[in-house]
Amino acid sequence: MSAMKDTSVFPDPIYKDTVLRPLFDGAKDHHADGFRAIDRAHLVMLAETGILTREQASAIAKALVAIDAEIDLDALVYTGEVEDFFFLIEKHLKARLGPDLAGRLHTSRSRNDIDHTLFKLGLKPRTEILLEKMRALLDAVLTTADREAETLIVAYTHGQPAQPTTFGHYLGAMAEVLIRDIEKVEAALEVIDLSPMGAAAITTSGFPIDRERVAGLLGFSRPLENSYGCIASVDYITGIYGAMALSFLHLGRPIQDFQVWSSFEVGQLYVPNALVQISSTMPQKRNPVPIEHLRHLASQTYGRAKAMLDVMHNTPFTDMNDSEGESQAMGYQAFDAAYRVLDLFTALIAQVSINPERVEINTKRSCITITELADSLVRLEGLSFRQAHEVSAAVAKAVVAADGSLVEDGYAPFAAAFEDATGRASTLSPERFAELVSARHFVSVRDRLGGPAPSALHASLGRYREKLDAFTAGAAQRAGTLKNAHSELNTQFNALLGAA
Repeated sequence: MSAMKDTSVFPDPIYKDTVLRPLFDGAKDHHADGFRAIDRAHLVMLAETGILTREQASAIAKALVAIDAEIDLDALVYTGEVEDFFFLIEKHLKARLGPDLAGRLHTSRSRNDIDHTLFKLGLKPRTEILLEKMRALLDAVLTTADREAETLIVAYTHGQPAQPTTFGHYLGAMAEVLIRDIEKVEAALEVIDLSPMGAAAITTSGFPIDRERVAGLLGFSRPLENSYGCIASVDYITGIYGAMALSFLHLGRPIQDFQVWSSFEVGQLYVPNALVQISSTMPQKRNPVPIEHLRHLASQTYGRAKAMLDVMHNTPFTDMNDSEGESQAMGYQAFDAAYRVLDLFTALIAQVSINPERVEINTKRSCITITELADSLVRLEGLSFRQAHEVSAAVAKAVVAADGSLVEDGYAPFAAAFEDATGRASTLSPERFAELVSARHFVSVRDRLGGPAPSALHASLGRYREKLDAFTAGAAQRAGTLKNAHSELNTQFNALLGAA
């Protein structure tokens, strides 16, 4: 029996609507500028290397400018007459120049290297904006940490009051993580900043192309060297979305702390009225709703970034559609959510403050300075830490049972516990005891590297500020390089327009 003759016409209507149309719309919405830059940079290189004559390149350049003026992207609707946005431009070139000259623009390139270059051109500015907003948050964290360097808070471990520290010290820890996350994103940007152009389908070209020149004209630092890797390795995608996922997972943790700290029961974090919503039925309520939005938006950012990693999972090490158009558009949603989180968190950090009355109440109720009593007994009374720990534990137990204050009510149980444990009276006076178990003393003696004492903390904050300054200088340098690349591309392309 003979095979049925295939009389179908490409594209199938369902394939057009479910695959080709969304891909076309994504390219039009996100990558039209990238297509234009790639066409122009590649054309300049073809002319400079002699692969095309100046006359041929000039004619193509003029046609590209005319096509840009002719196509209204906002009104452009996919009809199925061409496969994708690339072939739409080629169709217009052929209509103006004829198939022979129009087809010469595609010499020594492929949709493969074009696509990955487009995606990198889409990720570069988004990543720079992400870094800019991360630096703004870091600046707000450091500014607030400096302002609140001596503001006491209750630090928690395992959900329970643990020790006193300062809000500045807490924010310094947050700054360190944020610095490391900025470094992760910058490392991902270094991979994005490598140009795939010139890899062609997967093995480069037999023509004498200049990959370094195209990379420079497009604003990349240099070409990605191995041509197979230009097409097959998607670590530029996993790198940036992996860094984003970790960054927003990390940001979610202090956000959760802020939610607890601003609760009525804890109440040590005050959120100003500008960032508080009221209840429609309960007039006494102050709901710090922006913290909740921060939490779910950070989780959405994490989830969207992680989804990109999931899409890349178990894909072959070759050219494949999994990493391309629609996946890229999905990934851009992670950036959109990330920007909202960073802007809102930056505003929140700059405006929150600590409620000292609630900190004092919670400090008294929880005996969180008792560790320093044990340390002081080792230093001043010559006890072993284990013996000092036992004395201090007895004091804390007695004060808590009496619902008292360690500073005001702790000396009598201390004197009794000390004599019971050692067989002698302590040399500490009530005044000295009160000083040793005060929250301010607890913080002031912890002046080791990384500690909360003012001298140690300000030294740390100074080093963090130096890192921020270095990040900012690096961003300015990258922006300058990109500006110069755009200028050079415009100059050389305009020279082609004026060629005979």
